[in-house]
Amino acid sequence: MKDKALLFINGEAPRSLPDLADYTFIACTDGAFHYLKHLGFPLDKLDFISGDFDSHSGADENIYEDKFIYTPDQNKTDFQKALEIISEKGFKNIDVLGGSGGEQDHFLGNLTVAFSFKENLNIKFYDEFSEYFFVPDHFVLENVKDKMISLYPFPYVEKISTSGLNWILDKENLSMTSKIGNRNFAVEDKVSIHYEKGNLLVFIGKKYV
Repeated sequence: MKDKALLFINGEAPRSLPDLADYTFIACTDGAFHYLKHLGFPLDKLDFISGDFDSHSGADENIYEDKFIYTPDQNKTDFQKALEIISEKGFKNIDVLGGSGGEQDHFLGNLTVAFSFKENLNIKFYDEFSEYFFVPDHFVLENVKDKMISLYPFPYVEKISTSGLNWILDKENLSMTSKIGNRNFAVEDKVSIHYEKGNLLVFIGKKYV
């Protein structure tokens, strides 16, 4: 299995860029290509640019045309198609920037796409507020003391227990339509999470205090 991949998609452009040396593979969708260009991103570092290229224009794009992967299938989102390409190249761990912001139906759609891949890929989103990702039924968050932790059922979680949080859960049920676990915070460096059934999306925010 190869190392970590970085994917930029067409949400809100990140305010800062991660250390590219942490990644062995870097890609973007065609919409994200435009904001990367404006951010001064080293476009030669991109391994591919995918999409239907309905926004393709200009000489700058033509320079990198050999990296274009045309994915016209309108039954899938550009994010979904890019994940499929990265997965086919042997990458399991994928960090995603540009997944939130802008039109909120895109944000919810991106979460749904990530959910559909969660059994095979480790997808972690980053934005200016938090990092967020789906976790298995036994999981430990590390180096999170004093950070905001939100536990969001997708759409439900049964008998969830936690340690290391200010408000502890003890075999409780969470659901989109009743109780959710938003706006908690870590009182220890390690937070353990265990649940028996369902799916859980975890948000790790900035320092709470």
